[in-house]
Order: sequence, then structure tokens, then C-alpha cells
Amino acid sequence: MEGHLLMSGKERRRKSVFDRVAAGKLSLVSASTLLGLSYRQTLRAYRRFREEGDAGLVHRSRGRPGNRSCDERLRAKAIKRYKARYDGFGPTLAAEKLAQEDLCVDHETLRRWLIAEGLWHRRRKRSVHRSRRERKAHFGELVQMDGSHHAWFGPEHPSRCLMNMVDDATSETRSRLSDGETTEAAMRLLWQWIERYGVPLALYTDRKNVFVTDREPTLEEQLAGQEPKTAFGKACDKLGIEIITAYSPQAKGRVERNHGVYQDRLVKEFALRGITTLHSANKLLANRFVDELNAKFAKVPQSNEDFHQPLPKGLALEDVFCFEELRSVQNDWCVRHQNRHYQILGHNRPLPRPKDKVLVRTRLDGTVHLLFKDHALDYRILSNTELAKRLRPEPSPPTPRTHAQPPWSSKPNRSPWRQGVTLMCADTDKDTP
Repeated sequence: MEGHLLMSGKERRRKSVFDRVAAGKLSLVSASTLLGLSYRQTLRAYRRFREEGDAGLVHRSRGRPGNRSCDERLRAKAIKRYKARYDGFGPTLAAEKLAQEDLCVDHETLRRWLIAEGLWHRRRKRSVHRSRRERKAHFGELVQMDGSHHAWFGPEHPSRCLMNMVDDATSETRSRLSDGETTEAAMRLLWQWIERYGVPLALYTDRKNVFVTDREPTLEEQLAGQEPKTAFGKACDKLGIEIITAYSPQAKGRVERNHGVYQDRLVKEFALRGITTLHSANKLLANRFVDELNAKFAKVPQSNEDFHQPLPKGLALEDVFCFEELRSVQNDWCVRHQNRHYQILGHNRPLPRPKDKVLVRTRLDGTVHLLFKDHALDYRILSNTELAKRLRPEPSPPTPRTHAQPPWSSKPNRSPWRQGVTLMCADTDKDTP
């Protein structure tokens, strides 16, 4: 047979054994034992070897296309579309996007194609974390919250923060994009979660000052026996949500790993849609993108019982997610807060007295409410003109004189009383040595 014959290691081993059989040094029974084949299979293989030579040992399907192989036209279309629109996408995400365009390719098949074309490189797998904590059994039993700072709109745009919440039992997620990991961003995301699912039992967060504080308690907190809390902590306390803090990123690994999913898929989705503003980004997150992630990656909890609680009656979320501070009433029934003066009106009942404490509540929409003994107070904001009059009152007009003052005269005073004082001064001068 002309040319070269490509044989595998197994086929070369069979050749060496059959050569010994042909030379009479080995029986077929012993050959079947050495090759790990049955006697009948060894007999058939040896018959092909005698009839066709070394070529009879080569697998008959070698060089033929597989029965499950994809059409070359489909491969060419998929590679062309990937280069044109999905360059840089991972094989899994790219396969999902191609399937939406009626180019159905398995992600592993697409991975092999991309590697062969030099469009994708194998990545080293990380070692498995051996001490992974088991999931909670109930939906809403523990929800992890964290922020991810990333260039979500591309490297040419500034970095933004994605606030992310992931349920520990189901991996159900909700997210919201903001300028930074602020208290308001955390409040708005938790507000969104409660409106959709209910009030969770506990939150698992890191030790940032958005969630917990290390400051010393104030005098009012010491007298009331309260621990210092942040504005977000006060909101969770109203709802009965326990805040559990983690001391390492690995402790809240579910939300940390979920950040990677967002950083891979959300950035590419923004690029495809040309989204570069927070308003458009949050609109996409609320309407479609997060729901598709949950449909794909969410798990079924171990228990069918939902640990989310309904919002307590009479409690409005706009009065929960707010900023509250105590302020003293001044003698003119004014309250000062954030360089503004609020004049408490006299028809309020009950009406606070001077030196009483009033709760100043600032909602997320910017509106300010004054409360005294859980009752809202009517007020008006003093203008700069009114404030200037109170701080610098106008001088009172001079008191009119009843008697006319005599004009000043340069003549010496001839009063006898004045003369007596002059004589006494003169005698004193004489006695002085």
C-alpha cells in the first residue's frame, strides 16, 4: 500500500500482537487475553489483518464525517456572525445569541470552532473551594447583598456600581445600577425586592458603613439602650430584617459569583443596545434582563415554604427608606436642619414646646417631614429675607428727648460747687512735696 498509514496506539499494539501470532509465537486465545477482546472479536480482527494487512487494523470510520457532525455551511455562518456582532462573547453566551437568530449550535461545539479559528482561548480552571456552605432551605431565609464596581458602559465611560441581591436558597437575583455603593442605592434595591417578593428574614452583607457602623452611641441612644445604626440599619430594623455581616468575600460567595455573570453578560447587552445612561440601564434591568437571568440560573429551593413576610399594615415604604434625625425646637418654634429653618405653625396639635425634640424625616424623593410624638407637623420654610431679619433685627428709633439740651459753651464753669472742687485740688497740690 502506497503512502503513509495513520494508526492509533491501540491499533499499533494490535499489529505487534498479530505479528507474533502470524509468526507462530502466540496463539489467538493468548492474543485475545493480551488485547482484552473476546475470542470471536480477535478472530475477526486477525482475519482482516491477514486479508488487508496493516490497513485492516485501522478503524473503518476514520476520515469520514461523523453522523452527528454539523453542516459546514452552518459553521461558516456561525463564525461569520460571531466575528461581525459577538466578538469577545463567551461560547455559552454567544451560542444563546446565535440561537435567537436561528443559528442553533451547542456551546461546546461553538467553543471548539472558536478555538480552531483562534477566536477563543482555553482558560485555566480554578481549584474547587472545598468548604462551601450549603444553601438555605427556604426562599427569603437569607438574601445576600453587595455592590460591584465596574465599567459597565465600556472602558471609555466611568466606573459605576451595580447593587445586587441574590437569594441564598434559589439564586434569584435583583439588581440596580447607580453612581456608587451608597445608602440610597441600597435602600432603593431593597425597596424593589420587597415590592416583588416581600420582606426577607435576613440580609447577608459586608462591613461597609452603608450597612453597619462602628461609631460610639449618642446620649439619646445610651439612655434608650439602643445600639448605633446606620440609616439603612434603621430601615431594616423597622421591617424586622436582621443584618448579618460577613468578614470575607468568600463568605458571601453566591453574590460574588453572580457579579461575574453580570460583568460578562450585562456589559455585552449594553454594548449591543447602545445603552450608556443609568436610566436606560435600570429600565432594562427591571423589565427584561434580570427576569431572563432568573429563568436560566435560578434553582428550586429545598422547601416549598416561602420565608418572605408581607409588609406590616400601616407601614409605608417611603417612610421606611428615609433619613431620620432628631432636632431641638428653638424658642421661636423653629427647627434647623441642613442649613434650613423650618417654622412650626401654631395650629399643630400637639404643639411641641421649645427644647423639645422633633424627628426630621427626609424621604428618598427629597421631601422633608417633621414629626412630634408620631404626628406630622405643618411647617413653612423661612426665606432668606425672613431669616436675615431674625438674625439681624432693625435698630429701634432713638427715644425723643423731653427737654432741650443747652448748647455747649467754652466758657469756664462759674458754679460754686465747681469752684470748691478747684480749691480742694489746689490745696492738695500744695501739700504734695
